[in-house]
Amino acid sequence: MPSNPPRAPRARTRSRLAVGALATALFGQLLAGNAVAVPSPQAPTATTSPTGRIAWEPCASPSGQGTFECATLKVPVDWKRPRGATIDLALARHRATDPERRIGSLLINPGGPGGSGVDFAFSAPDSFSPDLLARFDIVGFDPRGVGRSNPVKCDTDRVNAQEALLYPDSASSFAALREANRALGASCRDLTGPLVDHMDTGSVVRDMEAIRAGLGERRISYYGVSYGTAIGQQYAERYPHRVRAMTLDSNMDHSLGPWGFQKTEAAAVEESYGQFADWCARTPSCALHGRDARALFDALYQRADAGELVLPGDPPETVTPQDLQSFALGNLYDPAGWFDFARTLAELDAVKPAAARSLRKFGEPTEFPFYSVMCQDYDFNVSSYGTLARFERELARRSPVTRLSPLGWTVMTGCQDWPAEVTNPQRRLDVDGTPKILMTNSRFDPATPHSWGSNAARQIGREAVFLTYDGVGHGDYWLSPCARDAIDTYLLTLKTPRDGTHCPAVWPADAPSAQRKSPAGGLVNPLPDLLGTGTYGRTG
Repeated sequence: MPSNPPRAPRARTRSRLAVGALATALFGQLLAGNAVAVPSPQAPTATTSPTGRIAWEPCASPSGQGTFECATLKVPVDWKRPRGATIDLALARHRATDPERRIGSLLINPGGPGGSGVDFAFSAPDSFSPDLLARFDIVGFDPRGVGRSNPVKCDTDRVNAQEALLYPDSASSFAALREANRALGASCRDLTGPLVDHMDTGSVVRDMEAIRAGLGERRISYYGVSYGTAIGQQYAERYPHRVRAMTLDSNMDHSLGPWGFQKTEAAAVEESYGQFADWCARTPSCALHGRDARALFDALYQRADAGELVLPGDPPETVTPQDLQSFALGNLYDPAGWFDFARTLAELDAVKPAAARSLRKFGEPTEFPFYSVMCQDYDFNVSSYGTLARFERELARRSPVTRLSPLGWTVMTGCQDWPAEVTNPQRRLDVDGTPKILMTNSRFDPATPHSWGSNAARQIGREAVFLTYDGVGHGDYWLSPCARDAIDTYLLTLKTPRDGTHCPAVWPADAPSAQRKSPAGGLVNPLPDLLGTGTYGRTG
């Protein structure tokens, strides 16, 4: 998953923490394949051949590295009406560098909902090990409604109107949020067409099976991270005998109701921030070393709640509690950015109160698939503001430093009265007949909690092998050399680690010069950029 719902339109005018000489993104576009402020590259033009196979044509990646081919594949808008209207899915593949030893195709998805699988494939030369690049064609696709695959578009004013109401504080503001959600959903339908009512993960699974058939592969291998694990889990349910190998990294749990979703998300952020605070306490080069980082965050939150945390600028910008929570969440995705995170918190603490708010400028349609997926995959209906307020009080009691997860909270509030049917509601997984599935989760993952992965593995049962990375972050392949080696070995040989294996935590080196180096053998974590969240320290 979750990357995090939208913020792009506002972020264009109010996205920088300019404290002293440091310019650090405050929230950016939160997780997740959310609103996109720049147009996607032009979709490839090749499509299926007369034989039904995908007709690939040479194409170049933005970086110019690697040998790529691109194509499109027609799929029905509504799989219940396979002869009805269609859309074109955009695909890209990085050809195996050792074709004589090629195993097959490895389909990949970076999460979101809303991350571009095409861009993920384009990043393959920097993001995956030489062994995987040698033995697999790395195939990425933009899921329906995303990027180059008929993107869902919504009215930017409606996006921002909803965003302003995602944290209701009264029955009247909760009612206003419901109305804003209905209006936003209606604008998405008006600007996009009937596709917005067919964005559920079940439809994406059917698309992925069409891609397998178009590739001419009897079975496929798959690597999915974050929301990409939901696609993989449900593909394994529906097409167990089409799976050669499947790695699910940073797992979602599609069995959770509103309260279960909230309490696990809030606990994950609280525990992850606690790991950051403990790291600062033992790391002399951390800007907060010698200070209580938990107490500092609480003090900053209190100042933000009182309207007294204002950034200098022209005009000055008032930091809200929600801004602060989102900023913290984003910086917990990858500890490589913790030196910057600590410095920014210290500089925020040094800012003197002022009294001004930034102006906001809104605009035209923006790509915005997040809620169209999540609100068809989860029934998050809350009966009243009283119930919502009880949730908020209990979450703050359980997680007294960070209070709640802005990701978990806004997914729930943003889906209230969303004007589309919940076509793929929560349920336990029912997987039977696949080969072993390797599932991994960080012990302290701020977006997809460890409990989600362990619970999903229990639901899958004997087909699942669960590995825990004992550190902090989201996307184990790039956080842990141990996890990466286990994933590579499994995908290449089908040999899994023992169920219940643990990989040791990797912490940022005690030297600022090392702060942004990937611990995973020099590989670059593509998730932040793929999900519209910048380079480091924001959600992805």
